[in-house]
Amino acid sequence: MNTPRETGLGGTHFIRIDPDRCEFLVPRWAFTDPAVLDKERAEIFGRCWLYAGHASEIPKAGDFVARKVGGRQLFLWRADDGAVKVYFNTCTHRGAMVCREKQGNAKRLTCPYHGWTFDSHGGMVEQPGASGFPDGFFDNGAKNLVSPAQVDVYRDFIFVNFDPTAGDLTSYLAGATEYLDLVADQGEHGMEVTPGEQVYSMRANWKLLYENSADGYHAITAHASYFDYLRATVGVFREDFNPHDVGGGGRSLGNGHAVIEYQAPWGRPVAQWVPQWGDSGKQEVARVKAELVARLGEQRADRVANWNRNILIFPNLIINDIMGLTVRSFQPVTPGYLEVNAVSLAPRGEHPEMRAWRQYNFNEFLGPAGFATPDDVEMLELCQQAYQNMPEVGWNDISKGMNRPDNNQGDDELQMRSFWIRWDELMGAAR
Repeated sequence: MNTPRETGLGGTHFIRIDPDRCEFLVPRWAFTDPAVLDKERAEIFGRCWLYAGHASEIPKAGDFVARKVGGRQLFLWRADDGAVKVYFNTCTHRGAMVCREKQGNAKRLTCPYHGWTFDSHGGMVEQPGASGFPDGFFDNGAKNLVSPAQVDVYRDFIFVNFDPTAGDLTSYLAGATEYLDLVADQGEHGMEVTPGEQVYSMRANWKLLYENSADGYHAITAHASYFDYLRATVGVFREDFNPHDVGGGGRSLGNGHAVIEYQAPWGRPVAQWVPQWGDSGKQEVARVKAELVARLGEQRADRVANWNRNILIFPNLIINDIMGLTVRSFQPVTPGYLEVNAVSLAPRGEHPEMRAWRQYNFNEFLGPAGFATPDDVEMLELCQQAYQNMPEVGWNDISKGMNRPDNNQGDDELQMRSFWIRWDELMGAAR
């Protein structure tokens, strides 16, 4: 029945699952205990494949971008032979950050401290005062830039893994590859990250953001002002949309990945027109849809164009393929604070009018000053604050939909349960 398996870092399980009662509980101290975050850094962010960036961010030889991934300072660098390289952003001499700019282009990067210089293949190729080292001192490559244990790319999504014993990326992604394909297939000539990014933070645990990003249950309540705005604005809904028949639901994709897929009334630049976009927009959407049908077939083109997806790639990637296409990653800093980065992904060569609507939607709904994100930040921070009410009120309930396993709906919580079961396994639960 509903008894904890063993709760605590020294125990076997963190979560409570009672199939008889259709009840799924998560301890709230998992969001507040510094020891939990320490173990997450070791067992999750230190051993799972982590999203690091998109290949379109470094399109030309010499292009680089620097960012934090899984608590490490990294930079992605397009080598002179076109290969995608990822390095720890630290000089092998005394440790200073080699790449000081957020993005740029360079054939070589020089450490600002002592002048050690590295090429795009990571080789240490020059240093002042070479006479102070014996002949052959650098020949074994030990002073080259260091890469994460594993680096791999799936459909231009770049991932790293700090664990040399981890399995391959495609196997890790499991059922999520189906949904990454649906994203990547939207562009006839590939996809690209558009200029600019959203950078913000919140006083909440990282797992709250992960849950929230595919939570269909909160939309009508937490985002009521957005739906009021849509109802009051002429032309922003599909004319043929039936709000009582959105279809879809949540799905576990394996290894903690999950998705909710559904229909919605708003426009999608990837071929779902709304009257607000006018006749010129209608013509362009029809052209895009015809291209999708010719390339992908009628059924797949319909799914790409008319269905929305909130995709969770465990543990640090969220793709909101909705009225825009937002790729969001995050960094836990403390148990109650995280930093978020989000970019807009779009088909290469997209019509300027569709690109403008895409960017408008990117900012209007999911931007840090948009309709949804401020609501979400407020709700998640309220949760984090209320977790001080422990031990008297110690558990979160994530049970919705357990009573209908064969009829999952878009506002059920299957996708969150998938995350927590995998989290529980990695944090030391041996089922």
